[in-house]
This record gives sequence, structure tokens and C-alpha cells, in this order.
Amino acid sequence: MIARFLLLASVASASIILPAAHAQDTAPQEADAAIVGGAIVVTARRRAEELQDVPLSVSVLNADAIEQTGSYNIQRLTQLQPTLQFYSTNPRNSSINIRGIGAPLGLTNDGIEQGVGIYIDQVYYNRVAAATLDFVDIEQVEVLRGPQGTLYGKNTTAGAINITTRAPSFSYEGKAEISVGNLGFKQAKATVSGPITDRLAVRIGASVTDRNGTIYNVATDQRVNSQDFLGLKGSLLWKATDTLSLTLSGDYNLQNPVCCAQIYAGYGPTQRAANRQYPALTAALGYQVPSTNPYDRLTDLDAALRARNEMGGASLRAEWDLGAGTLTSVSAYRYWDWQPSNDRDFTGLDITAKSQNPTQQKQWTQELRYAQEGQTIDFVVGAFAFHQTIHTTGSQVQGADASAWLLNPSSPLSQIPAVLEGLTADNDIRLKNSSAALFGQLTWHLTDRLSLQPGLRLNYDRKTGSYESAVTGTASDGTRQTVTFASTDPWIVAQRGVLAPQSFDARFSDWNLSWDLTASYEVSDDVMAYATWSRAFKSGGINLNGVPLDANGNPQLDVATVKPEKVNHYEVGLKTQFWDKRATLNLSGFWTEIRDYQAIVNNGQNSVLRGYLANADKVRVRGIEADFSVRPTGSAPMPAAPIPTPNICASPMPPARPNCQADRPARPPATYPASCCPASPNIRYPTAWNSTCLQPCWAATDNFISAGTAAIARPSRRTRPAPSIWISRDTASTICVWASATAMGSTFMAGCATSLTAIIWRCWQPRRAIPA
Repeated sequence: MIARFLLLASVASASIILPAAHAQDTAPQEADAAIVGGAIVVTARRRAEELQDVPLSVSVLNADAIEQTGSYNIQRLTQLQPTLQFYSTNPRNSSINIRGIGAPLGLTNDGIEQGVGIYIDQVYYNRVAAATLDFVDIEQVEVLRGPQGTLYGKNTTAGAINITTRAPSFSYEGKAEISVGNLGFKQAKATVSGPITDRLAVRIGASVTDRNGTIYNVATDQRVNSQDFLGLKGSLLWKATDTLSLTLSGDYNLQNPVCCAQIYAGYGPTQRAANRQYPALTAALGYQVPSTNPYDRLTDLDAALRARNEMGGASLRAEWDLGAGTLTSVSAYRYWDWQPSNDRDFTGLDITAKSQNPTQQKQWTQELRYAQEGQTIDFVVGAFAFHQTIHTTGSQVQGADASAWLLNPSSPLSQIPAVLEGLTADNDIRLKNSSAALFGQLTWHLTDRLSLQPGLRLNYDRKTGSYESAVTGTASDGTRQTVTFASTDPWIVAQRGVLAPQSFDARFSDWNLSWDLTASYEVSDDVMAYATWSRAFKSGGINLNGVPLDANGNPQLDVATVKPEKVNHYEVGLKTQFWDKRATLNLSGFWTEIRDYQAIVNNGQNSVLRGYLANADKVRVRGIEADFSVRPTGSAPMPAAPIPTPNICASPMPPARPNCQADRPARPPATYPASCCPASPNIRYPTAWNSTCLQPCWAATDNFISAGTAAIARPSRRTRPAPSIWISRDTASTICVWASATAMGSTFMAGCATSLTAIIWRCWQPRRAIPA
């Protein structure tokens, strides 16, 4: 096999940083001392602690690491956080997994919960689309692995991403950054902060990103999968008293790229007859893809592409120091507006002329938390409330080639384009979701070295949803009619085999009790061992992409809802430091068993890649992780993080319904091996410019399957050493310049198969300067 390596991106960036107005001359020495000490402060347990003192598996990236590697959204952090996986075909259809679990890859079903929680400044973001937005003024990113819920607002079974932005400062400071790269990449960021009064401070930040597309559309003579991003963020900090502070924050984000296209990478055999397989159908229509080599990055999609993604919100955080402890309240409102246009046949043929699901989501959250530390006992208790509404108005229209492609070639109707041309499904989908919880965690210091940490969470979830799909088509007499199961018109009968009308209401509610128990022991001042046993739940869901129909055309309501996931998680770990704390080695082993795993089953009645939710009997995830970093000198940190991620073993899905079996590719045993091993030495040299940092990066991912067919397995992927160079100069202001280039092997994020065409397509995943 010939390995392929492409130079994907090169970037140059310049920053001007205005430091605090009264910075002390000793600040650089203090910074160096902090590096030698090796102490990283995290808030993973809702209080400030050193990373090595936290008995759980957590990775941290501070602002310097994010800036020096040119990472500016969660997707790009996956190169630096190997157990964090991000999959996206567009902002709506995105999923985040940690250790291989979290949410199934596929078209998003609004009725399912995410297994990975996203928190920005302690506000829960329910939509994964937030992960595609650019960072603005980030201070730190923490990735917590394993079930969370006894400390965090929303219950999550796979982990959490905790992002903290910089707070308003009471001294004047500012920062501006401009980055340029290939494919016309341009990005500008700016932040200013300072006092308004002696008790009121403000911080404002903005980010603008623009880039040409990574894929060329030969049908429209246009580059697609571009970037056109705008991000704004502002916050006010009011120190009302010496013990009470209020922070009011707001943000607005808009993405409006020409997106999202995929690359042809082959086709998968289905269980249909030979004359309905991909080669026979394309031959009959005289169609050829623009290239069978995915590295040409060519497409010929004939439908308009759009991925307008708008998101914003406001939050109010109050922190009151009561002496014995701290009371925190976080109130937030957020909205999300998604306006897409897709080509869901993934070809240049006019099979599906229009496919889109505009969605509006609103959410309200309230968290109240009290934390107290003592000599023997530390504890956190809290309450969390969440409410959201989602409204989707979907539309799908079939094109002139639909009859020849979707109907049986042996039927005379397949030779009449008008049978399916203009066939339209208009969908109205609604969801209301409310959740409330009481949670708490206690740390009992039994001795100076031995601690016991129990946690508990009582959770209630309620979901109500409705799905209505009205279908209209052309009857054999040429009139437009509503497609019904009562009609005997041969054209209408053929049409409802492609787009079937259905309407149903569903509801789900459930109480559950989650808990965890962690024991930690400080073997020495630099070595800590811990063990965790936890029981967690992910709420049940509602199928809001449609469900299979029975012989009479009635929705099969027994699959309209899915049961909650039940998770048993076991983990042991060892955190160590040596060589005068210049070297850190953290090890962990974990075993996670999930009952009633929520998976997506392809539905042959839906002519685009869509599915309904179902419960797999059991999924097992197990693996070993290792984090390692070393600082040869006080000013030369060189971290590396080799981490084997887990093997995921899933029991087979329940037998598929017969009317869904014919269209999906053959399903292999559901085993998903995967491993990652990134190494990122960060070598810093004192120079006349004060500091020069060379950061080569290497990463690899072994084969894994992102959906239920072996044809979709993603091959091994490697990032060859490609330096990120950072040069800075300390003067009255700080001028920083960095540049990077990345050479990739296989550069596909994931693969999917569509029941409509049996095409295997992959999402191009450029790195560094060209995030997908």
C-alpha cells in the first residue's frame, strides 16, 4: 500500500498583547517558578485544585497551549486530546465522544441526549453545534473522562468539556491577533479589558474567520466547505462587596459558510437485487463521479449548499463568600438557529433536489451550588434545572432522476421521471424537555493520606415530542394529491414507498439515581493512587426522525421512545511526579459497561441517511491511558501524551424490522478497535526575542468503524512531525509570531453510508489551519 501524505496547511500568525497597566517587573520570574513547580490548577471538582491532587482522569489545556498550537475550536483540540473525538458532517450533525462513547454518529435526532456535556463558564450547552464555534478569549479547557453528574449540572455518562474564558480585569489590557494561511485562510481576534469603576470591570472580545473551501465542486465551479465565522463576547464583573461578585456575560456567534459536501470514497453492497446496486444504477443513468480518488477533493453536488448556524445567549453568575463556604448561582438563557440546505443523495444526479431541516432551539438553565472545605470534610451540594424547546420544519423534494434510481428497474414506473419528480415531504417536529436534579459530593479525609469521596445525584427527566410528515405528489392523472395509504393510484402507491406520511406523539419521563464512590491514597508527596466505581444514567429519548410503519401505514409506537442508558463504570489510576516535579506520569485503566445503549438503526423507509433510535442490549468499553510530560529545564517544558484509547465491544442490535433491512449495507460484528498515540514535545529556547518555542507534533489513530458496516471503517491516520514555531518578544507590549504546517496520512474524519445510493462518503478533516 502506498502511503499518502499531504501538506495540508501552513499558517503565519502575529499577535500584539498589551499587558496589565501596572505589571510588576518580577512577573516573568514568577511565571518561571510556576513552570518549575509543575502545578496546574483546575476546577474540575468545582473548586480550585492542583491537577495532580484530583482523583479522576482529566486533561488540561491552558491559554498558552491553545494559542501556540493554533487551536481555536473544540474540533481542533482533538489533535491535542486523543481520547476526545469530534465527528461532524455539518454543525447540526455533529457528535462528541470521549473514550469512544457519547453519542452515535449519524444524522442528529433531536430526541436523544448527548453523553458528553459542554460547559462554557459553568453554563451547559445542550447543542453540540457549540463545538464548531471559534474560541474567544479562552483561559483554560478541561476534558473530564468518565461519568459526571454528582458535580456538574447536567448528567453525562461519557465525560465533560469544561471551558473557562478570561474574566474582566481591573487593570487595562488588550490583545490583537491576525492569522493567515493557505486556501485564503484569514482570522482576526481582539480583546480589551479594564475597569469602569473601582468595583466594575468589563471585557469584550471578537473573532472573525474566513477561508475558501477545501473541496471543489465541478458542477457549480465553486469551492465548498468554506469558513465564514463571526464571534462576539462581552462580560461585566461587579464586585458588589468584598464577598459578593456578579458576572453578566453575553455572546453571539454566526457561521454562514458554503457547506457541507462530502467526498466519494466508494460504495457498499446492499441486500437489494443486483439491478438495484450502485454500479447497475449509475451505468443505467450514465453517471460517473468526478473522481474515485478522495484525495482529489472533488464533488459534483447539484443542490445548493448552506450551513447557516447562529447561536447566542446570556448568563448571570453570582458568587457569595459566606465565610465557611461559597454559594454560587448560574442563570442562563441560550438560543440556536439552524438554517441549512443539503444535497442528501451525495451525487450530481437529481435524485433529491432539496433536503433541509431548519431548527430553532431555546434553553433555560439554573444551577445553585454550595461548596465548603474543611480540615476533615469537603463537600459540594447543588440543584440544577433545565428546560428546552426545539422546533424543526423539515422539507425534502425528490428530483427528476429519483424514479430511475429509487424505483425497481423492472417496474415501468422507473422509466417515468414524473412519478417521483416533485414528490415532497414537509415535516413538523417539536420537542419539549425538562430536567431537574439534586446532586452532591463529599470528600472525607480519613487520614492525612487516605480520602473517601462518595457522590449522589437524583435526576428527573420529562420529554414530550411530536412528529408529523405530510407528503404530496403527482397522481397518474397529472394532478397534485396528498399521498395517503388509502389511495390505490399506482403513482401514489410508488411514492409512499419512497416518502411515507406519518404522524405521532410520544412522551417519556423517568426518575433515576446516580452515584459514585472514589477512594484515593497519597503513597507519597508525589504519588497518588485512586479507584472509582460509579453508576450513571443517560435519559431516555424520543424518535423524532420518524419511525417504521406497519402494514397499514401506522407508526409503530413501540419504537417511538428508547429506554435510558444504564452505565457501570470502574476505573483505577496512578498520578506521579518525579525528577524534582519536572516529570509527570499519570496512568489509568477503565472498564465501562452500558446497558440499553442508544444506537441509530438505518430506516429503509427514509430515502436519505436517517435512522431511528433503538437500544442495544450491552456495550462494553475498556482501555488504558497514560499521560506523560517532562521539563528538562525550568524554561523548557516538553510534554508528551501517549494514550491508547479503548476497544469498544457491543452486543448485536435487536433484529431489524423487515421493512428496514433491504436498504442498509451489510452489518459486520459491532466491534470498534481504536487507539491514539500523540506526542507533542514543546521545546523552548531563550533568545534575543526572549522566547522561541518549537513544537513538533505526531499523532496516530488505528482503524475504527464509525457506523455499522465494515466498508465505512476509517483506516489508520497519522500526523507526521510538522513544527509549530512560536516566537515572542517581551517589551512594553508583547509581539508573538507563530507558524505551523501539518503533513497528514489518511485525513478523513469519519465515513457514512447512505441507504439512498449505497455510496460510502467520507468527511475531509484538514488539520491546523483548515478545520473542517
